[in-house]
Amino acid sequence: MPTLVNTPAALGNAAQAARKRLGLTQPQLALAAGVGVRFVVELEAGKPTVRLEKVLSVLHALGGQVLVEGL
Repeated sequence: MPTLVNTPAALGNAAQAARKRLGLTQPQLALAAGVGVRFVVELEAGKPTVRLEKVLSVLHALGGQVLVEGL
């Protein structure tokens, strides 16, 4: 089901909810996505300056993707 994400906090909440639904810990997700645990922590906390490339890796590891509408 699509999730509306329009703020860094909303993205963090969506990522955290997906991780928990999959039964993954932050270290497990970090390993699966090829990023550091600190990055996952910061993403889930809604840090506004996270790197897009790493965000996409985490979303892919969670089975998600980015869809841009209305352009």
